[in-house]
Amino acid sequence: MNTAIKLLYIEDDLEIGSWVNEDLRKRGYEVVWLKNGDQALAEAASCQLVILDVMLPGLDGFTVGQRLKRSKADLPILMLSARSSIDDKLQGLQFADDYLTKPFHPDELAARVDVLLRRVGAHDAQPLAIKHLLVYQQENRVVDQTTGEEIMLTGKQYQIFHYLLRHLGQIMTKEQIYEAVWDEPYWDGDKTLMVHIRYLREKIEQDPANPEIIETIRGVGYRIKA
Repeated sequence: MNTAIKLLYIEDDLEIGSWVNEDLRKRGYEVVWLKNGDQALAEAASCQLVILDVMLPGLDGFTVGQRLKRSKADLPILMLSARSSIDDKLQGLQFADDYLTKPFHPDELAARVDVLLRRVGAHDAQPLAIKHLLVYQQENRVVDQTTGEEIMLTGKQYQIFHYLLRHLGQIMTKEQIYEAVWDEPYWDGDKTLMVHIRYLREKIEQDPANPEIIETIRGVGYRIKA
């Protein structure tokens, strides 16, 4: 999985940093993880967004964030903090674009990152590359890199594909996928999703009989590998 969207993540807590770094990579981002703010300015030059913890060794997150904004004013910054006081939030939001209090769910962090990237047009400019495909998520377009031609998907096919991409690397059950796409309860034995997956593979896989993009997890559901 390759993507040109690069995130700078600054966090000194190794346990939190490890799972956030892993989760963001599974979702298709390239991540530069720093344990302090010493190299923040240098690394930020090539990044589309910064996730910045307040409590850092040496320079605190507020100082690092202010320096980043002075250097690159249009760079989105998402502050992370275990401190929930209104004063801390107001201080952070003087320069940061969003503020998330610990503990947080990885889906919430990912959603906030996605919103900030869309706000600055990063998703529009950088398609998601997976195998031979380029996925323009904002435009709901899928292009075959080998031919340069757009792959025409039906609404349901694209919704299934987009849902799996949003949960990149994660095994999603048939129930989860069906209920997210059709917005109605799934009943065991329904073949609707399986049929849609088959037709989707015929369009996006180079060899539908041996799929490399959408993997079947027997007895559970499907996933797109990171």
